Amino acid sequence: MHKDELLELHEQMVTIMRHFRDREDSDPALFEPYEQLDIEPDHVHKSKNEHKHAVFVLGNALASAMSEDEFSSAGRIGKRMEELADDAEQKI
Repeated sequence: MHKDELLELHEQMVTIMRHFRDREDSDPALFEPYEQLDIEPDHVHKSKNEHKHAVFVLGNALASAMSEDEFSSAGRIGKRMEELADDAEQKI
């Protein structure tokens, strides 16, 4: 994936995150790991690996927001996103 495509994906995922954050039944703590990264889609000066890591961390949070438990489809996706985030973080 090219960096510009990754930035677009990052932007779309942030839009979805905002939707979940605005819901009353959403746990705001879910997105704290992503927010602590301090990287946003418009931070084009950040490396591709930093954005990739952010996308995986955010993907994990989104999957957790959608999952009923860790064994649901979204829960399994969240677990895989966590593994990919750890791998991407090592490459930063």
